[in-house]
Amino acid sequence: MRELILKMSISIDGFVGSLDGRNDWMFGGDREAKAWSVETVWNAGLHIMGSRTFRDMAAYWPTSTDVFAPPMNQIPKMVFSRRAQAIPETVRTMAASDDTRGDAGVRPAAEPQPGGVSWAAARVAGGDLAEEIARLKREEGRPIMAHGGASFARDLVTRKLVDRFVLLVHPVVLGTGLPIFSGLAAPTPLKLVSSRAFAGGSVAQIYQAT
Repeated sequence: MRELILKMSISIDGFVGSLDGRNDWMFGGDREAKAWSVETVWNAGLHIMGSRTFRDMAAYWPTSTDVFAPPMNQIPKMVFSRRAQAIPETVRTMAASDDTRGDAGVRPAAEPQPGGVSWAAARVAGGDLAEEIARLKREEGRPIMAHGGASFARDLVTRKLVDRFVLLVHPVVLGTGLPIFSGLAAPTPLKLVSSRAFAGGSVAQIYQAT
């Protein structure tokens, strides 16, 4: 059975996104932390995400030249939506779009990048979240990596579906924002697997669910 890994950038005060949607704090100049993140993403066998995150990523990654583009494009994807049949065809064919600028701040290239067409072939899951995740875990392959957004990640956390948390803690305090641990009914202990500090101030914290 393969693991479900939740990989998120998070502020010191526990938010994975800003209320105003400006998340440039995630994309600083810490090259060492970014290289670590790219290497981590390459370990995935499947990317999973909510429908809004899928739409945003499908509009950006297929033509991006950012260092995250190869693993994001070349590794298979699955999008989770309560209205699976309502996901428009335009979302699934956004690989042809070249007029979107992503959060990472790198303008897409004019031509599709290797693996970019995989976004149009993404699997769609519309059933019960726990049942869908259990089915994916039974499949052969490398770990499943969840990317969010915040609501989707919070559902995974609340329903205790995450096996490993990979959190890149950025040296920033937001004050308010989007949490992913707010839905827990009781304290949930985790086991620290590793911790790595980077020169730019970010800290990678990996925890195993107990």
